[in-house]
Amino acid sequence: MSNIEHAPRTGEDYAREMAEPARLAVPRASRRPARSSARRRRDAWLLLFALLVGTITIVALSGGNTQRPPQAQGAQPGRASLPPSKTRPGAPATTTATGTFREYPLPQPNDGLMRLTIDHEGRLWFGEMGRNYLAVFDPRPQTFQQWTPPDGQSGIMGIQVAPDDTIWFAEQYANYIGHYFPATGRYQLYPLPTITVPDPSHAGKTLTLPSAPNDLVLDAHGNAWFTELNANALGRLDTHTGFMQHYPLSAKRSAQALAPYGVTVDPQGMVWFTEPSGSHIGRLDPATGGIRLFTPPGPNVALMEIASDTHGVIWATSFSSGLLLSLNPRTGTFTAYYVPSTGGTGAGALYGLVVTPDNNVWVTVSAENAIARLDVAHAWMSQHIDSPPTVFRPTPVYR
Repeated sequence: MSNIEHAPRTGEDYAREMAEPARLAVPRASRRPARSSARRRRDAWLLLFALLVGTITIVALSGGNTQRPPQAQGAQPGRASLPPSKTRPGAPATTTATGTFREYPLPQPNDGLMRLTIDHEGRLWFGEMGRNYLAVFDPRPQTFQQWTPPDGQSGIMGIQVAPDDTIWFAEQYANYIGHYFPATGRYQLYPLPTITVPDPSHAGKTLTLPSAPNDLVLDAHGNAWFTELNANALGRLDTHTGFMQHYPLSAKRSAQALAPYGVTVDPQGMVWFTEPSGSHIGRLDPATGGIRLFTPPGPNVALMEIASDTHGVIWATSFSSGLLLSLNPRTGTFTAYYVPSTGGTGAGALYGLVVTPDNNVWVTVSAENAIARLDVAHAWMSQHIDSPPTVFRPTPVYR
């Protein structure tokens, strides 16, 4: 039986990016600063450049790890999770690489740059949460353009370039999916419903919250898939008709269950997502609406970004000790790879994640002020950024 819920056609602070694994995305009056990231595109060199720019503007995130027995955590009723499988610690060789980085300062301070993506002309698109902008940078003339999105509330998170070079984005705090047409300057908005949940701070009271779309990806048919932090659901927008569907991840709505974060689509069209508070990687079959949860064995880890390689192997970053996880869906086996650290406390949180067309995996390592690559032979290469890390503390623009 499908667990699809249909939404009307018309279809703040878990993610201003979350510093802890179970924070609410609350209305803008209570918002807190965000931290930046990078997203996936095609050209490997440009992907590397996008990761670099994102790395320069973020500071290491941290998340508390709570221990739990090393058995699989049960899935929600009616869904199955795989039995525990051995996590094979990765101990790959490490090479420190050298290279030349070029940095492009943004026009204003406190920009709050988020999740770069690249169009077919090589231009970088991103949200500026500290400035309430949708922005683009063209590296050839080295020019920036910035626009204030309709009803924007400094909440542009996931962003993707469509094959026609139009821009899709999730405005978390304004609670909509946006579509921007650069050729005409036109926007099309797809509002999301609000939800009512118990107030965890006041017994017997409730909170009215936005669905809070966070990450966004386009599938092979052009449909926009997105995570809904507060609604504990995945969303699907048919970009041709405007029809929207919601796939609840649990029957009960409570503040403790607010979790789905990253989303990606594999070569077979399966939709994958991370649930940080439950330490799950989830898979949705769009044909049936069925959801299956995969739980890494061992201590609870807060999983964040997620991506698929060309073979359908799933990769996910975490907030724990430089941990990068891979999941082989055919066997249910998780493999752990730890980014090398020069300090005594580990590499900390990994934020940006990109898998290139040749299946090399790139991550940002904020605590090391570096980007790192895990190649197909499972050997790490680390490239340190010349400039010191930048701590950005965005100042939200309230209108």
